[in-house]
Amino acid sequence: MSAIDTTPESPASNGSMSTRNLLKFLIPSLIGISLFLIPFQVGDTINIGMGLMADGLKALLGDALPAIAVAVLCLSVLLTAWVKLAKPQWASKGALNEMFDVGPLWFAMRVLGAAFALMTYFQFGPTVVTADFTGGVMLNDLAPVLLTFFFFAALLLPFLVDFGFMEFIGSLVRKPFRLIFGLPGRSAIDATASWMGSGTVGVLITTQQYERGYYNRREASVIATNFSIVSIAFALLVTSFIGINHLFVPFYLTVVVAGLIAAVIVPRLPPLSRKPDTYYEPVGCRLVEEGTGELGIFRFSLMQAVNRADKAPGPRELARIALFNVADIFLALLPLVMAIGTVALMLAEFTPLFTWLSYPMVPVLELLRIPEAEAAAPATLVGFADMFLPAVLANGIESELTRFVIACLSLTQLIYMSEIGALLMKSKIPLKLWELLVIFLLRTAITLPVIAFMAHVFFF
Repeated sequence: MSAIDTTPESPASNGSMSTRNLLKFLIPSLIGISLFLIPFQVGDTINIGMGLMADGLKALLGDALPAIAVAVLCLSVLLTAWVKLAKPQWASKGALNEMFDVGPLWFAMRVLGAAFALMTYFQFGPTVVTADFTGGVMLNDLAPVLLTFFFFAALLLPFLVDFGFMEFIGSLVRKPFRLIFGLPGRSAIDATASWMGSGTVGVLITTQQYERGYYNRREASVIATNFSIVSIAFALLVTSFIGINHLFVPFYLTVVVAGLIAAVIVPRLPPLSRKPDTYYEPVGCRLVEEGTGELGIFRFSLMQAVNRADKAPGPRELARIALFNVADIFLALLPLVMAIGTVALMLAEFTPLFTWLSYPMVPVLELLRIPEAEAAAPATLVGFADMFLPAVLANGIESELTRFVIACLSLTQLIYMSEIGALLMKSKIPLKLWELLVIFLLRTAITLPVIAFMAHVFFF
């Protein structure tokens, strides 16, 4: 994620629409589209090509994945300590120095993540850490998914982002995206990759695009917190778990409508509206949205794509960037996810914190005519800790309408600390913890009435 492509952009007018350059754009981009953006049905589930590969690796490694996660977390602590104490030459500068020579807080988070993993795997220490629904969820359920999913995501993302597809779609839809969301057109790829694949993939794309100078601080913050929706596959899991899978079409339609409304409103409110339109300093602005001149919009977009493909890194450089991204995710992100996610689940499961915080939501739910408001209230806020917790809390609620509303809300809130929040905290996108909390609450306040209205008027 920190490996930066510094190749300058080439104006469309300088491009060569040769067969070679056209194929250099088309072939890798079609591979990326087929892997990340085309959903297909496998048995009773919907998946994407990259997800299918991740599932295959997960099935192959099976019960070994938690042990691998423990080893990776411990290796992260050992390498970080070595770099900070011994200061070896290989990590004296550049990306490796940035990965391992971290501040005291981030080092403490890596130690905490490794400690939680060791306690959970070997079942020693406080039950609040080692329980199946705290450390067990993080180590046995989430870590294996992240290890396999991010392994293929980091390796295969160049097909989607480095060979012109971002430029092609970005040029085609830049006007409506600027008008509706105040964002560059290439962010449409982030949204599609998130909705079809995974919110974490969307954040990964956003982070890379920000670090390469294609998004400014405001745009990266807006995209990461408003378009990183969980995948269709996870949405199916939620509806099945909560007992409303027969309502999947109205459920997902409601999620789409509420999510789009929030994506229009939330960026125009603080804290996102106060983010500066400045770019990541090491690279500056590399996005050139020039006029189409005498070219039609399709021809112009194709020229932009071909030029980007012509400047794409070679196979050796792409492999280096991909492998570095895998190492960065495994050794820098995974410890943070383990630490923050376990603490968040401990607070949700072993303290009345979210119950206390949800008291003001009871009259709101009653005003919206949501049955069993007191039982549903904690589920409206606990999603900040983990995306699946609202479904767990709402599973015992009798009212189908209430379960429908909670399930929709959990997907439109987007900010959950066990994964997306931890990923954003680790990235260079300028978002603080309190800002993520405010955005979560804003999204809740905006989408809950929309979801309740659609549920009452159209589906129940």
